[in-house]
Amino acid sequence: MTGATALYDVPGPRTRQRHRLYGLLATVVILGLLACVLYLLFDTEQFTYTKWMPFEYKGIQELLLRGLGNTLRAFAIAAALSLVLGGLLATGRLSDHRPVRLLSTLVVEFFRAMPVLVMIFFIFVALKVQPLPALIAGLALYNGSVLAEVLRSGVNAVERGQHEAAFALGMRKTQVMTHVLVPQAVRAMLPAVISQLVVALKDTSLGYLITYEEFLHAGKLIASNLDYDLPFIPVVMVISPIYIGMCMLLSWFAGRVSRREQRSPKTEAVAVAAAEPGTLLPGGEPPTAPRP
Repeated sequence: MTGATALYDVPGPRTRQRHRLYGLLATVVILGLLACVLYLLFDTEQFTYTKWMPFEYKGIQELLLRGLGNTLRAFAIAAALSLVLGGLLATGRLSDHRPVRLLSTLVVEFFRAMPVLVMIFFIFVALKVQPLPALIAGLALYNGSVLAEVLRSGVNAVERGQHEAAFALGMRKTQVMTHVLVPQAVRAMLPAVISQLVVALKDTSLGYLITYEEFLHAGKLIASNLDYDLPFIPVVMVISPIYIGMCMLLSWFAGRVSRREQRSPKTEAVAVAAAEPGTLLPGGEPPTAPRP
């Protein structure tokens, strides 16, 4: 048996055997649950040809693709606006001017506390805005407020000596924020930023409540079709993996960017000539032996 680690002792033969037993029992339970779900799906005739027939038609496929495109368009615009708004609000909360700081704090706390659906409905119904701008505005206000707190906490998490050293070099506060604090904060807060963008991607599904023709709205139109025996479960089984795949792709991209940012910079080796006898020192004479 190998030596102990810093956190725990390496499990012995009996412990490893017990862990294998736990893993086997957990696998059996999971497989049993999957078998139960499949049995219920077959028992309720969710895999009949009638329920899956809609996906063979070109019109249905175009409807789903159009809904997916609308979802990605709403997410792209909302994500960009959220990042811009989050940066502005974070800058306001870090401002030295008290009125600007108080106003930014009020905006952040208000929109963070408001439910996304309430904001979308208010903009759509009370302000009479079209579905796409209403959805984008609601997502941008909420996620921008959350990202503002994420960025502010990232800047405050940078070691105090960083900005003190920058000020000691004669840099202005704008230069300190731009060149010293913000790059380090973004690098540290990148996982949290991407996680909030994943939330924004999933929240685009709220658009179907205001008749925006996004991906979930297209699935709802198919699932409510009486001609195909209300294929609700097949629609969920088609749409859910696509949503999960998009979120996983975004998370994978974030992880790759984070690993690349955390990688140590590479430096090129500089060729240095070997020292030779009689080489002059900079600004001096060749050393001579003292006279007797």
